[in-house]
Amino acid sequence: MSFLPLSAVVGGRQAGSMKVARRIREIISECNAAQRLLTIRRLAYDLTLPRPDEAPDTYAEFLLRTSGPLLHEPSARQRLAGRMVH
Repeated sequence: MSFLPLSAVVGGRQAGSMKVARRIREIISECNAAQRLLTIRRLAYDLTLPRPDEAPDTYAEFLLRTSGPLLHEPSARQRLAGRMVH
């Protein structure tokens, strides 16, 4: 007699459900990243300036512009991993 839990999964249903769960996780992760980026852009001080593309006039203005969360470019490893997934 065996005491191992044996499942009655037929024809790879479990593998299919894992693919669906992985895809749902990817969608939620992508939505989370988009929401984070949107929040950062909404709160960016540069958007309220009359000339946002020009350099700051004073050191104090420079500090004010960089006081919020900064956008970081993903590393080469992360970019490569993202390219291979899609």
